Amino acid sequence: MASAAFEDIVEDFEFLEDWEDRYRYVIDFGKAMEPMDDALKVPSTKVHGCASQVWLHPSVDQGIFSFTGDSDAMIVRGLVAVLRALYNGLPVVDVGQVDAQSELGRLGLNDHLSAQRSNGVRSMIEKIRAISAEAV
Repeated sequence: MASAAFEDIVEDFEFLEDWEDRYRYVIDFGKAMEPMDDALKVPSTKVHGCASQVWLHPSVDQGIFSFTGDSDAMIVRGLVAVLRALYNGLPVVDVGQVDAQSELGRLGLNDHLSAQRSNGVRSMIEKIRAISAEAV
């Protein structure tokens, strides 16, 4: 149930042979993401459970879910960008049905992130799911 943008990432990852290249891809993907407005980096948008600072700001327009996000860590900013590709553009009612861990597993991220980073990704996913559930 992943978005087309996420499927593009999966395809790109298939061409990258080693994890170092994939790691750089994620970082570059984060660098290419539009910066989040500093005015949105407030306690209510902060994700708890991440070692680095992470903010997610959702919006629902005509039933379509999207969010902006940012982090003070380059790899985490890239992970935010990957999650945006996974969720942005989906009907808000479908967001909670996405098996994000499984989808991210297709990228091999589960095997190459530290325990702290994996916990942070889970915290981001939980926040996204909670936000979308409130919007339904």
